[in-house]
Amino acid sequence: MTLTILIDADACPVKDEVYRVADRFKADVRVVSNSPFRIPDSPRIKRVVVDDGFDAADDWIAEFAEAAPPNTCVVITADILLAQRCIKSGAAVLAHNGKPFDTASIGGAVATRAIMEDLRAGMDGPMGANAGGPPPFSKADRSRFLQQLDREMNRLSRLPPAQN
Repeated sequence: MTLTILIDADACPVKDEVYRVADRFKADVRVVSNSPFRIPDSPRIKRVVVDDGFDAADDWIAEFAEAAPPNTCVVITADILLAQRCIKSGAAVLAHNGKPFDTASIGGAVATRAIMEDLRAGMDGPMGANAGGPPPFSKADRSRFLQQLDREMNRLSRLPPAQN
């Protein structure tokens, strides 16, 4: 069984970390984006450039995850709605900071996203809809991501073939 890691790559700060972990587990990687990125020269790593259409990269990732056999796909994304789609397909999903999304957490994440979107839309003044945002990406985030990705890959690689 080959594991596949799908990267929502346009704003992903952990691509190099994914490549290293994928190499250790002999996993395939798909780097999905609206524009080309440099990728390592490896037969297991493929670049997928989609058109600039709204959510084109998300659609490609979600469709791949849906078509993949159960327990063979890990999606790396900060997009909560994409995470929700992929979880429904049975994929494991991690945010760039290492936070796992799963069936227990995704509902709250989607609700919080909707509330924050409404709050930003209603803001007046010089800050407008640009106020706030995620905190800067840190070394601790990178470390947490590596630990969580390694944990997830170990879990998936140990599943018996009947579940794959």
